[in-house]
Amino acid sequence: MALKTWSTGRKIALVGVVCALAAGGGAFAAAAPGLAQSVSSEASSPARTTPGLAVPVVAPAELAVAPADGAQQVNPAAPVTLKVTNGRIDRVALTSADGSTVDGTQSADGSAWTSSGNLLFNTRYSYTYSVVDGAGRETHSTRSFTTVSTANEADAAIYPLDGMKVGVAQPLQITFSEPVLNRDAVEKAIKITSTSGQTGKFHWFNNNTVRYRPEAFWAANSTITMDMKMFGVELGNGQVGNFNKTVTVHIGDKRVAVADAKAHTFSVSINDKPAGQWPATMGDTRFPSARGFLVFMEKHRVEHMDASTIGLKPGDPAYYGQLDVNYATRLTPSGEFIHQATDTAMPFLGRANLSHGCIGLGPDGAQWVFDNMTTGDVVQVVNTEGDFANFDDGFGDWNIPWSQYGN
Repeated sequence: MALKTWSTGRKIALVGVVCALAAGGGAFAAAAPGLAQSVSSEASSPARTTPGLAVPVVAPAELAVAPADGAQQVNPAAPVTLKVTNGRIDRVALTSADGSTVDGTQSADGSAWTSSGNLLFNTRYSYTYSVVDGAGRETHSTRSFTTVSTANEADAAIYPLDGMKVGVAQPLQITFSEPVLNRDAVEKAIKITSTSGQTGKFHWFNNNTVRYRPEAFWAANSTITMDMKMFGVELGNGQVGNFNKTVTVHIGDKRVAVADAKAHTFSVSINDKPAGQWPATMGDTRFPSARGFLVFMEKHRVEHMDASTIGLKPGDPAYYGQLDVNYATRLTPSGEFIHQATDTAMPFLGRANLSHGCIGLGPDGAQWVFDNMTTGDVVQVVNTEGDFANFDDGFGDWNIPWSQYGN
């Protein structure tokens, strides 16, 4: 009996030794690490990002912010955005250098913020935000960026002007302050509609000037609306559009004239009904009138003319010095007009061509045209030996075949 009691005591002692070794971190602890780790420190620190025993891992918040910190030449139409994964947005402040605040909208779940509206050109912005992850940890940060500089702002002049009333042959013209390399983007940003339902094409005369017209003349007494969303549109080479604009153009009656260099007549119709015919003199063989369609431009009650502007000098048989003409309606910037013929040309009206390219009429005809025809009306010159005016010399759009108009 004594031997059995002693054996049981040794077993109890050995267990005690083993427990002591485990508590002391000895060899037994190395064999069973799960039993040896302390859980109290983990439980008291919930903001953990590494695996442990007591609580789940809390993933850190991940941020996607645009524009990047320190970005330059940022498009002012591009939204400022903040997106958070594994967290939520607590606060956002977007301010310009002068302290102006930019509003924004936040998603319902707090994971995204987006600025509202457009920013300013050539402006430095500060972007301060605070986000909170699932463990309640806050992250604060401030970033800055600068928008497109003034040197890269692109504006445009539009003709006709908003609210103008013009004739049926007036193309719509946009002249950009900077060259346009990205023509497709510009065309997509311009929506043109007409109450007549007519559609048209854009035609680029150069990198700065584009025009738009339908296949046939605009419908009489229709209205055209140009809705241009150009703000933020990238023209190419770093240039960015700086405007949005809506332009309304009113079309008047259909007034069309025909100037016949062979018959020496000038005939007008209004809404396809004859309105008058007058004898005329046109360009002689040395200076034949330009052929094709010429669109009326500006009008002057008296226009001063100088022979030197077309290369004539004293001694030239065609030299006429300087003179003033009455009731002048411009057809081309280079100098073709409809006007009252000079006194010396009056006897030749309806009989011969002796002008320097202009269409000369008697006092009644010239004044009628001046009083009753306007910008955007059109004259078709026929039976002349002259060539077409250059397409950029006035509005020669109607002399370009429709199949060649546009891209």
